[in-house]
Amino acid sequence: QVQLVESGGGLVQPGGSLRLSCAASGFTLDYYAIGWFRQAPGRERVGVSCMNTNNSSTVYEDSVKGRFTISRDNAKNTIYLQMNSLKPEDTAVYYCAAEPYYYCSGYIIGDFGSWGRGTQVTVSS
Repeated sequence: QVQLVESGGGLVQPGGSLRLSCAASGFTLDYYAIGWFRQAPGRERVGVSCMNTNNSSTVYEDSVKGRFTISRDNAKNTIYLQMNSLKPEDTAVYYCAAEPYYYCSGYIIGDFGSWGRGTQVTVSS
C-alpha cells in the first residue's frame, strides 16, 4: 500500500524555522519526483517546491526561494522541507506528494498521484 505521512508541523514565531518530513512506504522514492504543496484557509492548494526524479533539478515557488529547501534521503525513503525565516503568510497545511519518472518543469498538482494527508504549519507571534 502506497503511503506518504507528513510530520514536523507546528506553531512557530515569525523568523523561526521548521523541518517537515514525509515518510514513504509501500514504494521506493528512488524513481519518483517529489513535491511539497500547501493550502491556506480559504485558498486553493498550491505548489511550494518540486525535485526531479533524479535530483537533477529543483523548483521553488517565488515567495519561498532562498528560505525553503527541498531534499530527500532515499536510504530512509523520506522527503524533507527545511523552512527558514518563516512568515505569517506561510501558515497553511503542507502536503507532500510523489510521482514516478516525472520532471518538475511546469509541475502541476494534478500530475502527482501519491499524496500525504498534510501537516499544519502556523506562523504567529
